[in-house]
Amino acid sequence: MVKMPVLFVGHGSPMNIISDNTYTRSLTALGETMVRPKAVLVVSAHWQTRKTFVSSAKTPPTIYDFYGFPPELYREKYPCPGAPEQAESVQKVAPGEIYADPGRGIDHAGWAVLKFMYPDADIPVMQMSLDVMKSPREHYELGKKLAALRHEGILIIGSGNMVHNLSRVNFEHLYGETYPWAVEFDRVLTELIEAGDHDSLIAYDRLPNTKLAIPTNEHYLPMLYTLALKEKTDTLEFICTDMQNGSISMRSFMITEAK
Repeated sequence: MVKMPVLFVGHGSPMNIISDNTYTRSLTALGETMVRPKAVLVVSAHWQTRKTFVSSAKTPPTIYDFYGFPPELYREKYPCPGAPEQAESVQKVAPGEIYADPGRGIDHAGWAVLKFMYPDADIPVMQMSLDVMKSPREHYELGKKLAALRHEGILIIGSGNMVHNLSRVNFEHLYGETYPWAVEFDRVLTELIEAGDHDSLIAYDRLPNTKLAIPTNEHYLPMLYTLALKEKTDTLEFICTDMQNGSISMRSFMITEAK
């Protein structure tokens, strides 16, 4: 079976769900050009747990994990099938470390991205949680264990944001003026990603502007899962470089096997 790509996608504001912009168009283009997966595994910034869980529901509900937005957002649905069989494969790559959750639905870190990539909602989807007890290094090492899934037709997506400060966000303007510290942190991370300096990215708390750029790390950690899956024969390509709402980086990238 073809070795699947791996993605890190910045999902940003829920307003993207009903927006046509360069970011959402980049997702549509991905879905149209990438090899079609057998199933999708989303490492979600919006599912934090003690221990690591993978959703195994046959028919996962759409989770609206955002508040105070226009009513039309809550009418959106993503009725994708679940992936209970593939969830068993996820558990097997890290025996005793990943547990099944048959009741969990798909939160907007997943469906807000997938609705553009696969608008027919016809590909099975599962999500993986972030264990709040794990260190960044432990998240990265768990990410490495997912490598075998790429050979089983499973598209792995880390969904979060490289820069994510909701206390400074400007919801009135999706695009517009961006804080200088947000631009600089995005630039520094980009250079480290391009250099393959994963150690510095794992020890992100030593980087300048960290407390402003990622005051909490749940949106940053999914990126470490994606980077952990980059192998020597893989290439990395940025697929979106947008900044939104003043304090959110939508920078997204794809890891694929070199041709």
